[in-house]
Amino acid sequence: MKNLDQLTFDNRFARLGDAFSTEVLPEPIEQPRLVVVSESAMALLDLQPAEAQRPEFAELFAGHKLWEQAEPRAMVYSGHQFGGYTPRLGDGRGLLLGEVLNQAGEHWDLHLKGAGMTPYSRMGDGRAVLRSSIREFLASEHLYALGIPSSRALCVTGSDTPVWREKKESAAMVLRLAQSHVRFGHFEYFYYTRQHEQLKTLGEHVMACHFPACLEQDEPWLALLREVIERTAAMIAHWQAYGFCHGVMNTDNMSILGITFDYGPYAFLDDFDANHICNHSDDTGRYSFSNQVPIAHWNLAALAQALTPFASVDALRETLELFLPLYQAHYLDLMRKRLGFTSAEDEDEALIQRLLQLMQAGKSTDYTLFFRRLGEQAPAEALKVVRDDFVDLAGFDAWGRDYLARCELEGGQQSERQARMHAVNPKYILRNYLAQQAIEAAEQGDYAPVRELHTVLSHPFDEQPGMQRYAERPPEWGKHLEISCSS
Repeated sequence: MKNLDQLTFDNRFARLGDAFSTEVLPEPIEQPRLVVVSESAMALLDLQPAEAQRPEFAELFAGHKLWEQAEPRAMVYSGHQFGGYTPRLGDGRGLLLGEVLNQAGEHWDLHLKGAGMTPYSRMGDGRAVLRSSIREFLASEHLYALGIPSSRALCVTGSDTPVWREKKESAAMVLRLAQSHVRFGHFEYFYYTRQHEQLKTLGEHVMACHFPACLEQDEPWLALLREVIERTAAMIAHWQAYGFCHGVMNTDNMSILGITFDYGPYAFLDDFDANHICNHSDDTGRYSFSNQVPIAHWNLAALAQALTPFASVDALRETLELFLPLYQAHYLDLMRKRLGFTSAEDEDEALIQRLLQLMQAGKSTDYTLFFRRLGEQAPAEALKVVRDDFVDLAGFDAWGRDYLARCELEGGQQSERQARMHAVNPKYILRNYLAQQAIEAAEQGDYAPVRELHTVLSHPFDEQPGMQRYAERPPEWGKHLEISCSS
């Protein structure tokens, strides 16, 4: 394990040059203090947990100090935002401080969000507020704990620096970790500006650093697209299986690694509603829960368009057709596991769809708790417990009979079934009202609630004595909290 001053940097993206990013120094925030930290994220950098207690830790991640080897750069990219193309975006409040090489040979981007103005800030102030920083931290670490592909978050630092949004708030910074922050929008930027040499350089960089096997293929660019499709399909399947709504699936928020990042107005479903829109700013429902699959496909098509200088249109189209079958296979596998099945039967898909239709009809079934309770007892007893959350009782009873028959076909002991289901069905989920309560405490200077919530959510499948309040259904006021893009 290392101290803060022992990190090894290898800034591969910075070496691509000024066509890809701009050198910018972070703007410090006043009176920095550590709000919350992830020890498991620290371990990715080989950092000892005790390092978080040093004053230098908060200073480094609040812009006051910088490693000698760091090369802070703001990345340039573009993207389709709510379906319309925006030609020039970029890191408007984020900085890639550098890439840390750990003892396992992995490169991890240190990406500081809320670091001040950059050439890509447009009309913004380059700052992030405490509320949005806490939300991003909690989501990053929780999705990882759930097994959903995600960027990571090292820490949040708070400050006395005032920031104006709808009201006066305080500035904060969150340190994000990912093995790359390259987005679909990076490729779009160089394609639409006709900088094909830079596009080629970017693609070869991504392949060399992250998908080296692609370079050995006859058609490396097709292989790259296929890799991104496979990873994105797996990520979206996890979102849909666990009821996660991203909220802003613009192409500039889509990772080339197929990981969830750029958390804004996200939400996990409380009561199941396939049409749920978690982003208050999404007037048309473009990024509703049920639309996430077709939108991911649409975004991949936008990426494929940017690769047309290096691969034939017909071959790219053919590769794109892999997305839906790959997604469906991943999704069915996850849902089978959530229902306690270890084998695959032809009728499973219909059984899953009927269940979701019953949930949709009533909009009164807590999506997370349903699966957890389904595994608590033997199937027949468990069905009696979860039945109360359905409106169409005759329909649910018919489904229950088919589910029982499927469980009998599966066989095995209840103890094994319970252990299996509890390993994939979380008891604790990041609900917006829980995040809001922790945020309100933190805004008053009390960081204990956000730290406790983070600890609970880091072990979502485990029974945690004394933490039952985090596993309960939300109160009515907590079900429909409005979260905007500024959140």
